[in-house]
This record gives sequence, C-alpha cells and structure tokens, in this order.
Amino acid sequence: MTHFGTIKSYDTSKGSGMISPEKGGEPLAFAKADLQQEAADPKSGQRYGYATSQVAGGKARATNLQPENAKQAQAENQQG
Repeated sequence: MTHFGTIKSYDTSKGSGMISPEKGGEPLAFAKADLQQEAADPKSGQRYGYATSQVAGGKARATNLQPENAKQAQAENQQG
C-alpha cells in the first residue's frame, strides 16, 4: 500500500531524512537507499509516495520512496 507524505528534513552528508505522513502520526525515518531515484536528493516540503516496514524495536520506517510527479508519469506511461 502506498502512503503519501512530505519530506520534513534530509541531510545529504548522512544520506538520511524524515518524512511526515499526510494522515498524521510521527515522522518516519528513511535512508538514501530507500529512494527510487537515488540521483535526486529530496528537499523539504516535497511530496513523496512510500511504503513502510518495521525495524528492530518495532519502529516503522519509510521505504521505496518516489516523488509524487514520478508516480504520475509512471501512470501516464502505463495508459499508453
């Protein structure tokens, strides 16, 4: 299931950041490796789609992050 949120912060030197879920709740951590388009660093305020997974300690984290416009382009390409 795809969730949506806004990038709260991203530290390029560490390659990690936080995303705030649109439906509320605590911000979720993510790493550069979790981004679908690893070449482009996310910026605060950008909307991303993501999946979640559980890590040690029961905390959720964001994975498989894609910029909102990438999902729209992908849907348009599938329509033909």
